[in-house]
Amino acid sequence: MQHKAVLTLDEVNIILNAAREEAESNNWKVSIAMVDDGGHPLGLVRMNDCAPISAYIAMEKARSAALGRRESKNFEDMINNGRTAFLSAPLLSGMLEGGVPVLVGGQVVGAVGISGLTPDLDARIAKAGIAALER
Repeated sequence: MQHKAVLTLDEVNIILNAAREEAESNNWKVSIAMVDDGGHPLGLVRMNDCAPISAYIAMEKARSAALGRRESKNFEDMINNGRTAFLSAPLLSGMLEGGVPVLVGGQVVGAVGISGLTPDLDARIAKAGIAALER
């Protein structure tokens, strides 16, 4: 039988807080979503003055990264490179850059999704949150 790591509430808060600090240090307004490896919500932060839709988008980016076991940018690139049929993939509606899986021992244990900025900055904030877990 295989064993895998599971995120605790403390670890979820470390990631959410570090991502929020990265955004705040740059005066960026974003939503930050955290899911487990099955795409189930673990936490959500919508910063003041951030558009309400960003909370939904961030959660879907995180869910896509967790279920797909890769950054959501990979799905966006696949579609932009002509594989438009992938738009019909079930359960994946956040196929935009900004969803990043959390890996522990090579296994996906969850994912972070960010929405509110340009795609590269969304991904940067997600990775800053995840990096805090590795310290």
